[in-house]
Amino acid sequence: MSVTTVPERRTTARFRSPARRVRVAQIVTQFTAGAGGVTLRGALALDPDRYSTTVFTAEGGSFIGRAEAAELAVVVIPHLATGRGIYPWVDVRAMRELSAHLARGQFDLVHTNSAKAGALGRLAARSVGVRAVVHTFHGFPFHEFQSRPVRGSLEAIERRLGRITDYFLAAGTVTAAEAVRLEIAPPERIRSIAPPIDVAVPTASKAARREARRVLGIPAGAQVIGTTARLDAQKAPLDMVTAFAALGRRDVHMIWIGDGNLRTKTERLIERRGMRDRFHLLGNRTDVSSLLPALDVFAMSSLYEGLPCAVAEAMAFGIPVVATAVNSVPEIVLAGKTGLLGRAGDPASLARALAYMLDHRSEAARMAEAARAYIGGRFRPDVYGRDLTEAYELALRFGSERSRREGGGQS
Repeated sequence: MSVTTVPERRTTARFRSPARRVRVAQIVTQFTAGAGGVTLRGALALDPDRYSTTVFTAEGGSFIGRAEAAELAVVVIPHLATGRGIYPWVDVRAMRELSAHLARGQFDLVHTNSAKAGALGRLAARSVGVRAVVHTFHGFPFHEFQSRPVRGSLEAIERRLGRITDYFLAAGTVTAAEAVRLEIAPPERIRSIAPPIDVAVPTASKAARREARRVLGIPAGAQVIGTTARLDAQKAPLDMVTAFAALGRRDVHMIWIGDGNLRTKTERLIERRGMRDRFHLLGNRTDVSSLLPALDVFAMSSLYEGLPCAVAEAMAFGIPVVATAVNSVPEIVLAGKTGLLGRAGDPASLARALAYMLDHRSEAARMAEAARAYIGGRFRPDVYGRDLTEAYELALRFGSERSRREGGGQS
């Protein structure tokens, strides 16, 4: 296990100085874009005079270096498996490792993110008597494409985990409503959030567009569709390949930034469709913001989501968006106003929406401008910082009340 300790950061306090800072453990499985980005920006948005944050994560996350550069403590948990399945022996070891760190660090609050880290982190926190537990739903591990027994089992697990959680955050109002409807979270202990992004980015300029296309080796006159996402079942890259093939346009290129366990299958399908020269799998990149200006359309083919940061970030750049109508996505992709929606698991639907955006450039530009204005005030890191602070203070209060009822625990 590797532990990085860092000097304290000092800013003007927004709280009366406590006897000691609240020790927060942020736990996220994959410290990469998506939940990892929300974790990083959230930790940095907190008042360092009130909170001392340590991030616990699996090996290899691309944001580990960024966190350390920002003077955040990072602890790597070797057995925190990044796969979406259940690996009993590995998961048990990861939970034991987390429990040991939480006990040794005397943490006051544990904040878990997504399914795997959410389960192991909350169980570990409860096992060592951490005062308060917060969990963020960036989406759910269950969805309509699963069999009924699998979905029912996962819902039941989330309900049980909900009983040891003091407060919940949910990426998007629809996600929060679903948690309440399924009795996973009580209505008085959950709030919807807009994941923080860098909304100060300038609209992609013509010069930035030319440079991005030069870097990517894409002809100046070609149209470009692109996305940033993992190559895994949730993000449905095979649906994207099928939709792109259905376009049947030799002058259109597709770029996919991100990697995952479906890379080989995706490569094989691209090869079978004869699109290797036009469908580009770029893997994980650190220069995403400089590549996005190359896009004419940002596309998302996910089968399920929370409120995806990648879509909001594309909107901040002024890029027209086509996305699947899942979970909280329609909260920001307002059909015909800030983008176009396709049906999840239906590549033909996605292809029609992409073709419309490519063929109606003035209308696409109008939607992109409306989207940029729409998200401008909702996804700011300072807004999320206030939400997070209020959630933590409520969780600490609720946690103390729970401890008194149970007759034990930290105080």
